Amino acid sequence: MDATDLQLALALADKADSITSARYQAQDLVVTTKPDNTPVTDADKATETAIRELIKAQRPDDGLVGEEFGDNAEGKKRYWVIDPIDGTKNFMRGVPTWATLIALIEDGEVVVGVASAPALTRRWYASKNNGAFVCFNKQMPKRISVSKVAKLSDASITYSDFLGWDERSATFDTLIKTCWRTRGFGDFWSHMLVAEGAADIAVEPKLALWDMAAIDIIVREAGGVFSGVNGVHGPHQGSGLSTNAHLHEAVVKHLNGK
Repeated sequence: MDATDLQLALALADKADSITSARYQAQDLVVTTKPDNTPVTDADKATETAIRELIKAQRPDDGLVGEEFGDNAEGKKRYWVIDPIDGTKNFMRGVPTWATLIALIEDGEVVVGVASAPALTRRWYASKNNGAFVCFNKQMPKRISVSKVAKLSDASITYSDFLGWDERSATFDTLIKTCWRTRGFGDFWSHMLVAEGAADIAVEPKLALWDMAAIDIIVREAGGVFSGVNGVHGPHQGSGLSTNAHLHEAVVKHLNGK
C-alpha cells in the first residue's frame, strides 16, 4: 500500500457519489430483485460498473470483489472490495442512511477504507497506520477516535435489526438490556458512530465481506476493534462487531453466552 491507494479510493468515492446522488429519490429509479430476494437498483449497478472501470484503468493487476458483479480476486495479493450502495433498501425508500463502501485488501489485511454517504453529507476514511477521519459537507477532514467507555452499563449499543440472530437471539437480548442505551441506526452508520465515539458498540449478525471491509479499518484506525460476533478479528467472519477496545471482550462473552 502507498499514499496513492488512498487517493484512488477517495477518487472512486467521488465518482460513486456523483452517480448515487443523481439517482437518489429519482422518480424513475429502477428496482429489481436478485436471486437472494434482496433488492438492487440501477444506481447500484451503475456505481459498481463505474468503480470497476476506474480500478481496471488505474490498477489493472489488482483483483476486485463487488456485491453486484462478482469477483476476480482469487490468487491476488491485492484486491478491492466494493459495496456500491450499502443500505439499498434505505436508498430506494428515500431514507438518507446509505453509503458507498470501498476497501483495499493486501495480504489478507484491509489497508484502505472509505465510507461515503453523500445524503448525510459525510465521508469517513482510513489507511493503515495513518488514523481515521471524517469529512462533513466536504470541509477539512477531522481525525476521529472511539470512546473511552469501559463498562457495558455505561455503553450505547446500535444494531440493524432483531432478525437474523437465530441461536444468539437470547444472548443478544441480554446484551442490549445490559447496556445503558440502545438505538437501531443500522448498516454502516452504526459502525461509523462507534469510530467517532458517539456510540460504543455496533453489532450485526449476518454480513458479507463488502459490508465490512471498509468498516474494519476505519474502526481500527480510530482505536477500536472490529471482529465477527465470534470475536475473531477482521471482516471475514460473516458478521460484524465494532467496539471501542475497552468493551470488546465483554461484548463477545455476552454474545457467546460465556
